[in-house]
Amino acid sequence: MKSTLLAISALVALVSSAPVSLISRSPPNIPDGSTARAQLEGLTVAAQGSQTGYSRELFPHWITQSGTCNTREIVLKRDGTSVMTDSACASTSGSWFSPYDGATWSAASDVDIDHVVPLSNAWKSGAASWTTSLRQAFANDLTNPQLIAVTDNVNQAKGDQGPETWKPSVTSYYCTYAKMWIKVKSVYSLTVTSAEKSALTSMVSSC
Repeated sequence: MKSTLLAISALVALVSSAPVSLISRSPPNIPDGSTARAQLEGLTVAAQGSQTGYSRELFPHWITQSGTCNTREIVLKRDGTSVMTDSACASTSGSWFSPYDGATWSAASDVDIDHVVPLSNAWKSGAASWTTSLRQAFANDLTNPQLIAVTDNVNQAKGDQGPETWKPSVTSYYCTYAKMWIKVKSVYSLTVTSAEKSALTSMVSSC
């Protein structure tokens, strides 16, 4: 456990120092199919841990990233098209395509930033033992495919569910979704349940 936490702490430093890119319209560092399948095989299978003690406040999120821009605004800018912002970095216009359900929105208020691996899921698969700074890095990670702009009510319907009980309604996105989930769990050494691994194996087989 100590070696895992040391490795993830090094990742925190990398994430914190990484430059913010606003060019790509999709989450960064999504692995290819073969890499994702290998990463999936490297994940530890374990029963899901307890929800006891969990609070979203233990994962400080939407922190200031640059100037007046917080994590949410950075992702809205990255994932949107022709996004315009005001002096407070709030998105005032643009369009956002939600790959989970295929919808396109013209108001930022209709868009949520989804944590691909939900905070609660992370808590129950290893993050309960992390430091607050590590949980903050996880909740604001712009380096790995952990954050994505999607339709707000779709994100809310997903909640803290894993791929064994919730998948995007756009079936052609299963491959990408599974690759993102696997990458994040691999980077942060989070466990998967047997049902979760089975679902991911099926989803990534389409890649």
